[in-house]
Amino acid sequence: MSETVVTTGTAPRSRLRRFGRDLRLVLVTAALTSLAWIVVLAFAGVDLFAPRVEPGEPTTIISPDANDGYPDDVVPIEMVSPIQSMEPLGALRVPVEGVAPSDLIDTYDAPRGSRKHEALDIMAPKGTPVVAAAEGTVEKLFLSDDGGKTIYVRSADGATIYYYAHLATYAPGLEEGAFVRAGQRIGTVGASGNADASAPHLHFAVMQTTPDKSWWEGTPQNPYPLLSMPAAD
Repeated sequence: MSETVVTTGTAPRSRLRRFGRDLRLVLVTAALTSLAWIVVLAFAGVDLFAPRVEPGEPTTIISPDANDGYPDDVVPIEMVSPIQSMEPLGALRVPVEGVAPSDLIDTYDAPRGSRKHEALDIMAPKGTPVVAAAEGTVEKLFLSDDGGKTIYVRSADGATIYYYAHLATYAPGLEEGAFVRAGQRIGTVGASGNADASAPHLHFAVMQTTPDKSWWEGTPQNPYPLLSMPAAD
């Protein structure tokens, strides 16, 4: 009677050991191959960690030293300047000779029909010299139905318009483009335009503007506080 020999798992264990060795070999080979490609791409200057961009997707190239690292078309909030308020003007000369600051009456908010006056009426006899309240360039000599003979003077920085109205005459030689000094005669008090002939006066207004705007464009500013301040010599 023949004897039957029974094995107890020797062959399966041998196959498992071979499979484990093969798997380790594959993993090591893959790791070495990946490492080799990383080294090659790094020397080629390829950034493996850069975000992926789909074809056709717009991109913004940021220069390292441009705008502190921001794109040219992006400004961080802390770098945005706030809207600038209008700078207060300095003291002005009273533009009518012989009139003291204490003689002035604030008529800026006085009603004129359905609107505010937005100017100062400086009462004086007809023919009283009118002088420039501040230096600037004569931008416009204008004959108006309401204002009569008027003068628009723009400040050197272009940000302020000084308006003189109801004049009787212009000073001899005064012309558009002429530079006038503070205190220089530019005309005489009158009642031209729609002023009451029995109450000659200078209608004086101040407008804040910008250099690119025309001579009639601006935001009115009350000249009374400015004329009440001591004028600089």
